[in-house]
Amino acid sequence: MRAKLSYLLTAAVLVFYFVLVGSRGVMLIQSSTLVTVTFGVAVLVLPVIGLWFLWKNTQFVRRANALAAELDAEGGLPVDELKRTPSGRIDRDSADEVFARRRAETEAAPDDWRSWFRLAVAYHDARDTPRARKAMQRAIALHDGRPVQQL
Repeated sequence: MRAKLSYLLTAAVLVFYFVLVGSRGVMLIQSSTLVTVTFGVAVLVLPVIGLWFLWKNTQFVRRANALAAELDAEGGLPVDELKRTPSGRIDRDSADEVFARRRAETEAAPDDWRSWFRLAVAYHDARDTPRARKAMQRAIALHDGRPVQQL
């Protein structure tokens, strides 16, 4: 719940920022000189890109959460079996061991979104965020029946 609130707060701040920057871009365009109109259009591009990125990220999170809920209902969520250091951080060797099992599971069933979901969690636990995101995107695509790109 704390992560959800943090995400919502960050999104709200970003939207406020995009509105603020967009209004400045409009003000520059209204000045009606070649230089200010050019800068105004350039300034308006930034909030558009930011809103697009925020929208795509929000869709990704919602889809991943929906998969987690479905997998939880099936009883297939990965169990947290990772060893932790005294400070609470995940032990790297433990994460690597679980990752190896998850990778083997995914290689055995490459078209199963569930195995890709669990592999994404293992990548995340191993602190490999880019690969975790790609594995989760593949799980989402497989679940939705869309063609998947190679990981």
